[in-house]
Amino acid sequence: MMYNEYIEILKSRLNVNRFYHSMCVADEAKRLAEKYGADTDKAYLAGLLHDITKNCEKQEHLQIFSQFGIMLNDIEKNAEKLWHAMSGAAYVEHILNINDAEIISAIRYHTTAKADMSLLEKIIYLADFTSADRDYDDVSVIRQYVDESLDKAFIYALQYSICDLVNNKKRVHLDTLNAYNQAVGGK
Repeated sequence: MMYNEYIEILKSRLNVNRFYHSMCVADEAKRLAEKYGADTDKAYLAGLLHDITKNCEKQEHLQIFSQFGIMLNDIEKNAEKLWHAMSGAAYVEHILNINDAEIISAIRYHTTAKADMSLLEKIIYLADFTSADRDYDDVSVIRQYVDESLDKAFIYALQYSICDLVNNKKRVHLDTLNAYNQAVGGK
């Protein structure tokens, strides 16, 4: 399938704002892939499809989880905001038949991150944070960092996410904590 076909699928599945966000993330992912030496086609496609199930109803997420054997842990069961990453990865793999493990994993972990992320996975995680449509406190800081150092931006993005969750009295996914602990290493 060519990008145009995936774009048409996105248009049919996402609201206008989420579609625009997906296009912005794809562009930013491609830019970061060029800058840091990753596969630009994979980055663009993963960025394009990262939120493909974001606008789904709860029942569709649950159906995808059941159909493809996805088991939610205690944190995930109570964090519907994370569901689209898991259902989206399954949708891309099993419905769209994209068999690239790195693209699927980049979509799966674009919300929580995880330890041992590949270059592409980090790029999608950060492209989602820094895409042109984003407008939140500190977005200019992380945009500056992402152009200086992928690792510096990755640590900052993880810190930002963890602090935001803590400040809102929400649980922090263990994948996020593991990513952060590994990223800061012995510091």
